[in-house]
Amino acid sequence: MKMLVIGGTRFLGRFITEEALRRNHEVTLFNRGLTNRGLFDQVETIYGDRVKEIERLGGRNFDSVIDTCGFVPWAIKPSIQFLSGKTGHYAYISSQSVYQDLSSPGVDEQTPAATLPPEKVRDLEQHGYGPYGEHYGAMKFLCEQLLEKEMPGRVLHVRAGLIVGPHDYTDRFSYWVQRVAEGGEILAPGRPEQPIQFIDVRDLARWVVDMAEQRQTGIFNATGPDKPLTMKEFLAECQQVSESDAFFTWVDEKFLLQNHVQPWTDLPLWLPERTGLTEEEKPFLGFFRVDASRAVAKGLVFRPLSETVDDLLKWLREEQKREWKTGVSREQERELLILWKQKEK
Repeated sequence: MKMLVIGGTRFLGRFITEEALRRNHEVTLFNRGLTNRGLFDQVETIYGDRVKEIERLGGRNFDSVIDTCGFVPWAIKPSIQFLSGKTGHYAYISSQSVYQDLSSPGVDEQTPAATLPPEKVRDLEQHGYGPYGEHYGAMKFLCEQLLEKEMPGRVLHVRAGLIVGPHDYTDRFSYWVQRVAEGGEILAPGRPEQPIQFIDVRDLARWVVDMAEQRQTGIFNATGPDKPLTMKEFLAECQQVSESDAFFTWVDEKFLLQNHVQPWTDLPLWLPERTGLTEEEKPFLGFFRVDASRAVAKGLVFRPLSETVDDLLKWLREEQKREWKTGVSREQERELLILWKQKEK
């Protein structure tokens, strides 16, 4: 197959490119060359901005396009319109954040998505909007809608959950793997039995390429694992793989919020189940209980958690990572644990 990967060098895009090459597909990359430039020297790479320079692809045609980095509709529109007549299939990496209400378990592909009125979209376009802004989920859904308008019946919408594994630049999963490996007393957030979901980047990449080969279309939630997993079980697996002396002190979500600990950033993989972040917001009871059975029925499979943790730990050691985008500092962790124990007396 002739495949175009928009992005193709960072995290998921990197592994999609590797998987496509492993299967001997003819791959072309289109990106700005800002991340891992030269990573795939053997692959035809067209450098350019998808908003202004998509025409650099010229008269090339593709069997499938895989778009790993579309965040806002006005940014993807020029490339979508240019490629509409040049491919028979388009795979768009969306997000499970598109859903309007993640406060209840069982979110599936029929659950209503968040959206924005046209005047709000125009305002955001005019005044600027980063890829991970306040309306991230709604923007992803607007991208999906634009794709269906321009390429009806030809689009695969991959609503991915938290993507983890080697070369993860977000640090959300990596924080826990590294922290548990360091050992000692660890602040563990919320309930030990709180469910969590994520997907190894390599499993997702393999499935996306499978679906592109089959020209599959429609909407699919793509997250794992295949069996329910709790935060306690996840941390225990990290401890076993790293052979650390870590032990865990579980701290109530209300206490953490009262002490200004930010879910998802200060303590990754933790979202409050019973408490909204504001009076208007609902808790996130359903975020880690998304139904991905439709993707599983189409061949999505998951490697053992131990393999993901072990490979990530090896990568972190090779990288000798020193700066983290998420997680509390060791000093903050100690202070919170002291406060929690005082409260419990």
